[in-house]
Amino acid sequence: MDVAGVAPSRARFAIPPSRNAADVEHHYLVEVELAQRLRSAPRDERLGLYGQVYDELFRRVPNHPQLTRKVSEAERRKGVADRIATLRPFVGPDTVFLEIGAGDGSLTLAVAERARHCYALDVSREILSGVQHPKVETVLSDGCSVPVPPGSVTLAYSFQVMEHIHPDDALEQLRCLYEAIAPGGSYLCITPNRLNGPHDVSKFFDTVARGFHLKEYTTSELARLFRGVGFRRVEVYARTSGRVMRLPLAFVTGFEKMFELLPATWRNRLGRRHFIPSVLAPALRAVK
Repeated sequence: MDVAGVAPSRARFAIPPSRNAADVEHHYLVEVELAQRLRSAPRDERLGLYGQVYDELFRRVPNHPQLTRKVSEAERRKGVADRIATLRPFVGPDTVFLEIGAGDGSLTLAVAERARHCYALDVSREILSGVQHPKVETVLSDGCSVPVPPGSVTLAYSFQVMEHIHPDDALEQLRCLYEAIAPGGSYLCITPNRLNGPHDVSKFFDTVARGFHLKEYTTSELARLFRGVGFRRVEVYARTSGRVMRLPLAFVTGFEKMFELLPATWRNRLGRRHFIPSVLAPALRAVK
């Protein structure tokens, strides 16, 4: 029996060529153990644990892809360009932009060329230290707080962030974010869908996320969550063939209901093919 209380002996999907099965299984067991520590910690302890568990993960899993994968400048630029393409319809000269989980600030710096002012928010002071631009202000958060002037933001954005936050903290962060957004402003959120997941290291051994994706959501769940904190409207945008296309929310939520009836293994495999990822993991725009 392993540290997580399970004993994975066979991966559900092919291990990437850059890693071996033993390394991936070790990574999985360590991440599940640390994620459980986060899930069960009281709030006051949890806010201080986020950085600690990631540090411990990288120490105990020295061949973690985030430590060993080298991203070329061309790959980095392409990633930024893809996200800019999604944001472009919503960014103008008067936009005050806030990126949650800004990391090295690559995206925020690109948006700054189009917007009036930008906030780059992250939990790590060190990772923000290299973000330098006259229209970009760096903001340090504890994982829940959004310490910018109330009602100052016209467009907030997060990419692959919400799934890493404890559900209770995510709700608190959403409330703080709502206060930061100006009337008529919006929050554009992109996060993986649990119906074709899991999307963390759990995917090799589990049918649900048990690692550092503390909660994966459906579009239906997110829409209810956004309305629950006060957003008056939720819109859905999918990227297909390089274009951003608005989809009816009712269509996406209806598709999810039918898709959820499939066995988990079918959902996982079909959910990564053709047009389905665009429908299951669209950009959700919550309008205040």
